[in-house]
Amino acid sequence: MPISPARKVAFETLLKIERGHGCSADLIQIGEKRLLKDRDRRLAAEIVLGTLRWRGELDFQIERLAHRRLKSLDVEVLAALRMALYQLRFLSKVPRSAAVNEAVELVKVARKRSAAGLVNAALRKAPSTLATKEEIEHSALRAYPAWLIERWRKHFGDAATRALAWAGVQTPRTALRVLGGKENIPLIQKELAAQGIRTRTGNYSPTALVVESGRIAESASFMHGRAVIQDEASQLVVPLLAAQPGQRVLDIAAAPGIKTSQIAAAMGHGLLVAGDERARRLRTATRLWPQIGCHGPSPRWVRLDATRPLPFSGHFDRILADVPCSGTGTLARNPDIKWRLRQQDLTRLARIQSSVLRHALPLLAPGGRLVYATCSLEREENEGVVESTLSRSDNIRRLSQAEMVGEFPWLASLFDSSGYFHTRPDLHGTDGFFAAVLTRTLQP
Repeated sequence: MPISPARKVAFETLLKIERGHGCSADLIQIGEKRLLKDRDRRLAAEIVLGTLRWRGELDFQIERLAHRRLKSLDVEVLAALRMALYQLRFLSKVPRSAAVNEAVELVKVARKRSAAGLVNAALRKAPSTLATKEEIEHSALRAYPAWLIERWRKHFGDAATRALAWAGVQTPRTALRVLGGKENIPLIQKELAAQGIRTRTGNYSPTALVVESGRIAESASFMHGRAVIQDEASQLVVPLLAAQPGQRVLDIAAAPGIKTSQIAAAMGHGLLVAGDERARRLRTATRLWPQIGCHGPSPRWVRLDATRPLPFSGHFDRILADVPCSGTGTLARNPDIKWRLRQQDLTRLARIQSSVLRHALPLLAPGGRLVYATCSLEREENEGVVESTLSRSDNIRRLSQAEMVGEFPWLASLFDSSGYFHTRPDLHGTDGFFAAVLTRTLQP
């Protein structure tokens, strides 16, 4: 029987991810370009992301159904089993015969014909749905690497870990940042509604719209640069910088420029320097800038390695260090992360992040402000980096909870007793972000 275009693209994408040839967001976009029908694009993306979100649980069930250890199965066979089992258990509108029969055909096309019988037998024994709410919640815990669940239990407790695990297997809602300020919210919301896209205003960011239904990527507001896709928690990082007109501002890890455009809009005018280590990402940022950077100064794009001394002689009034991190606050949106990440990576990442912060701080002007931010839930990358750096830094302090709440009262619930900014998917319906606001004290 023929294989549907959606399942063929999903299978190829999952294999590329498994072999380390890219991340889900980029590969899904590439695969979708091959699909002419909107229905096929949606199904391919759903299969890929759903399979990755639930992979641990799917693997648990595969071993039981196939009576084989995972390591004994070829990667092509395992990919076909995972995506078919995901469809059987979580996509009620997909015909059972389509999921099973096309999985068998996929392994044949992948030249694993000898495994076709195993795939067929295992999938025909699979139940179509999870039975109870308790079973579903327990399955969510199995959808993650065991080491990650254990560390979350240690740091957050059992109840919070269950809530985090459940949030991470849900499809996150898309959030928009409306360009031009909150006064444009009613206009954009009305424009989107006319295109069949239903939105609500954000819970925290005054420039956020949360998409509740409809395909935003095809809307005029998005395509013509009146709004950009940006999670609501991500939108809250740049306001903490409190950039002012005429200042000198450095965005250290800027590409693809979404937060850079936020900084530019807040500045109005001044010097904005935007750096990134990867040339490809800088090219993407400069290509996108005419669409997203229409409010404020154009940045001076610089390729730099922020783990080394930075190539600037002057000081900056504001510095954003939105550093590369594990991304454990974005697992619902980027589920392949949890299968690439290893526990030892957290220590390696913390060393890189500490190096970035250590090299950025000497460039901060007296009375200036630096925002250190990650999309990680892990203490090693967050409080650990800030506190170890502060212990070795003169004339640098962290703004307190009272100072942060006084300046940003509408975000009071997001600052902890030390003044750190936190969001969590299970608590706030956003990605998980962390930020610390540091300042250089004025000399007496």
